Amino acid sequence: MQIMVSGRQIEVTEPLRQYASEKIGRIQKHFDHMTTTSVVLYVEKNAHKADATIHAKGATLAASAEGADMYAAIDALADRLDRQVLRHKEKVSDHDRNGGAHMKRKTT
Repeated sequence: MQIMVSGRQIEVTEPLRQYASEKIGRIQKHFDHMTTTSVVLYVEKNAHKADATIHAKGATLAASAEGADMYAAIDALADRLDRQVLRHKEKVSDHDRNGGAHMKRKTT
């Protein structure tokens, strides 16, 4: 999985980039079909915010989070993305169990 970390009107330091990559990279252990992830860090009026978009096989997941500092925002973002990825994985596995069909018809 490729993780791109960028900043909007702020300079992203190497420790911040590594922290974001590590946190978002942990999500991959739940779902292997992720291809690219884009993380954008920015500050808006004293609020530190982080946005991320994950491109996965069959879906695009997006989340946004806010925190007291940039590390807290990244933690909240990782938690939100983790829940979304688990939900997506559950949907995919449910469809696979049903043979890909939402409802099966009975033929008698």
